[in-house]
Amino acid sequence: MADSTPRLRVGMVGYAFMGAAHAHAWRTAHRFFELPLTPQLTAVAGRNVAAVTEAAERQGWESVETDWHRLLERDDIDLIDICTPGDTHREIAIAALEAGKHVLCEKPLANSVEQAEEMADVARRAAQRGVFAMCGFTYRRTPALTLARRFVEEGRLGEIRHVRAQYLQDWLSDETAPLTWRMDKSKAGSGALGDIGAHSIDMAQWIIGSSITGVSAVMDTFVKERPVGGDFVGLGGHGSDAGEKGPVTVDDAAAFTARFANGALGVFEATRFALGRKNAMRIEVNGSKGSLAFDFEESNILQYFDGSDDGEAQGFRRIIVTEPVHPYVGNWWPAGHGLGYEHGFTHQVVDLVRAIAAGEQPRPSFDDGLQVQRVLAAVEASAGDRSAWREVG
Repeated sequence: MADSTPRLRVGMVGYAFMGAAHAHAWRTAHRFFELPLTPQLTAVAGRNVAAVTEAAERQGWESVETDWHRLLERDDIDLIDICTPGDTHREIAIAALEAGKHVLCEKPLANSVEQAEEMADVARRAAQRGVFAMCGFTYRRTPALTLARRFVEEGRLGEIRHVRAQYLQDWLSDETAPLTWRMDKSKAGSGALGDIGAHSIDMAQWIIGSSITGVSAVMDTFVKERPVGGDFVGLGGHGSDAGEKGPVTVDDAAAFTARFANGALGVFEATRFALGRKNAMRIEVNGSKGSLAFDFEESNILQYFDGSDDGEAQGFRRIIVTEPVHPYVGNWWPAGHGLGYEHGFTHQVVDLVRAIAAGEQPRPSFDDGLQVQRVLAAVEASAGDRSAWREVG
């Protein structure tokens, strides 16, 4: 029987790692969740016609454009999904919103506070016309982390006192790894700080329901030059046949302390040089009544400590977040069958589609993305001038 549900026709810009994850989510969401609109993979845009055509066939897109502006001109597209480097986010998002298209934009929102402020301002005005924008912090949709936020909202942790957040990877530990756009500040905005640290910042603020108000930071670049190659070619590079090297203009690691508006203290670390750590996105929250701990390398587990337990029975309990009562999980597999990285993107589509259909602002909004951008800027400023403290904003 044909599906009579109205369509949400999607045009995506970019088709590589993040584009593939988004395409999978658009393809999958309505097959597991009851949605008021059925996503339709209408078109994908990329500059390399051969590469984008191959990606379209593999990912399930109906058509191809080699200029993203064409997506905005098409009447058969309702939403623009931005999966490109940060230096392009502002132009594409603003043009799409002004053309009346909903927008999903990957994190971090932009490469500067000024760009993010402009994007958030345009998004607020667009929302008044029923055109909505969302920033893609997908870890919010990990069931165990959504459950953690629920525990905090229910008061199980009491007054929040400490937040510890780490994002540890090791994929740049090899000094011969090629220079890519992620190591070019003009393209990426920052390195480990914006690429993975942004997730930790958003996650911490979202879980405890309070914004970071000030930071004190250090940052470092351990490998100053790398062989030119990979996806850096075409972005100013010329290949590495002659052993050519180019400068790394972003941070390899960042660490900072933080104060939250609710008085809690935070400690953050982001690095792509933690040998042996592949995707250790960790967070621990300590309150006056209890604690929570999570590590994405064990993504279906939430550690919970209840301070009211009898002394002889106290200890962190290991909650396996795979029961139908847990966030999102009831639409997937039988209890005990875990979910993975890709499911966060599917849940993102579910929440976005439902918000658009209801005429409600999806979260995280561009204002949420702007708050993260302000924290990133304060961290860079503090580390850059070695000041003891930087107010956010």
